[in-house]
Amino acid sequence: MRVRATVAYNGGSFHGFAVNEGVRTIGGDLTEALTRCLRQSVDLTGAGRTDTGVHAWEQVVSFEAPDDADLLRVRTAVNRMLGPTIVVRALEAAPDSFHARFDATSRTYRYTILNREVPDPFMADTAWHIPRPLDVGKMNAAAAAIVGEHDFTSFCRRQHTADGTEKSRVRVVYRAGWQRADQDLLRFEIEASSFCHQMVRSITGTLVDIGAGRRSPEAMAAILAAKDRSGVPNLAPPHGLCLWSVSYS
Repeated sequence: MRVRATVAYNGGSFHGFAVNEGVRTIGGDLTEALTRCLRQSVDLTGAGRTDTGVHAWEQVVSFEAPDDADLLRVRTAVNRMLGPTIVVRALEAAPDSFHARFDATSRTYRYTILNREVPDPFMADTAWHIPRPLDVGKMNAAAAAIVGEHDFTSFCRRQHTADGTEKSRVRVVYRAGWQRADQDLLRFEIEASSFCHQMVRSITGTLVDIGAGRRSPEAMAAILAAKDRSGVPNLAPPHGLCLWSVSYS
């Protein structure tokens, strides 16, 4: 039976999602728990490879399970083992061909900023505290420049395939913008076909520079066109970032 799981997690104490021998990862803990519950080896595929310290509200995972598996019982057992840090929100049978990563049409990330002088200890693990006031209007004007299909070399770390070929950093961004959730809380959401390594954190750091007045909104288009990673030194910290949702056709 092909299974689709929707998983939420606090990634603060993990070395990312992907299984990585020798370090604790979300995928590693989830694989171990599912293997124990299903009594067979499990090979997980996630819709997004969140980095060290990054969270998720709607990570989608696919894997194979025995045809007679009681998915409600499995979900309950996994959540007892891993919760509340890792929680399986939903577990359901999927079409035989379903693939969490390759069937996804877009991913949405949300970045949260606490923008006030005094920090909040209860948000310290999930929001970037910035005491200096930020201009949301300027940040939204700059964010408009990255919507569409672009080469995001300026905002991504270089990665290579197994044969040494450099991976493309061309991506399609469907939307990107900031909203003020309340007087002190800012949320940046960006939806794209896919993301390259550190892309969202690099974009967020640049937009914060613009909101703080260190760069002009017009600089965003120039940085994007330059295709120069050295022009984006300010990388937003991982703990404010969350894989918010994954879309499928």
